Amino acid sequence: MDQRELLKKITDAVREAGSIMLHADRSQSSIDEKAGHGNFVTVYDKRIQKMLKESLLKILPEAVFVGEEEDIHASVEKGYAFIVDPIDGTTNFIKDYHMSVVSVGLILDGEKYMGVVYNPYSDEMFTAIRGQGAYLNGKPIRVSSELLENGIVLFGTAPYYEDLSRRSFEMAFDYFKKALDVRRSGSAAFDLCSIAAGRAELFFELSLSPWDYAAGALIVEEAGGKVTTIEGKPLSLDRGCSVLATNGVCGKCEALAE
Repeated sequence: MDQRELLKKITDAVREAGSIMLHADRSQSSIDEKAGHGNFVTVYDKRIQKMLKESLLKILPEAVFVGEEEDIHASVEKGYAFIVDPIDGTTNFIKDYHMSVVSVGLILDGEKYMGVVYNPYSDEMFTAIRGQGAYLNGKPIRVSSELLENGIVLFGTAPYYEDLSRRSFEMAFDYFKKALDVRRSGSAAFDLCSIAAGRAELFFELSLSPWDYAAGALIVEEAGGKVTTIEGKPLSLDRGCSVLATNGVCGKCEALAE
């Protein structure tokens, strides 16, 4: 299948998933807690993931499917693999705070291949194919060229890992003193896309799972940015890790994370 045709089919499935989120009846959305502080799953997380699994595996039957709401995750080292977060920003979704996205990363032989992140509330569809640039609603996007002192820092609080909370806020304060300001959206996938679109210069979170960044990291890279762990190592796609994303030109911004 042609790459563009494949991406179009994936974005169509993701847009349908976003429509489910957009028209959700929260009075009918039962909420369960998972391990970790403030870690929730709703009936809509499960419903959207089920729909995406069916739709995406029809598009690429040979692929494996790795979804956040599954207990057992397949290997992504060989062939195609979808890494999916049906609702990134579930607490936002529960609170009707319109900063939740659908995130689908397509992996090929253990490497990021395609990324799709969709915010149905703003109707923003971020996409990337490896080696072909990053796009927002079909228009090319690039990271900013600002230094950290003229930039905005986005961060996640790693809320499911309470032992990391204090360090997260200490790092955010350090960055705050060196940048224009800091922001916290509650969706790592959307924050990564904000770096890609040039809306901010740096994003960090001390612990994330592959479905949080598999799509967004590729979008940042294809927009000209840089994504590593806090320690400067490549991201893992088969287990969680920290994430540091920058526009690649914001001075010594990475040094603060060390």
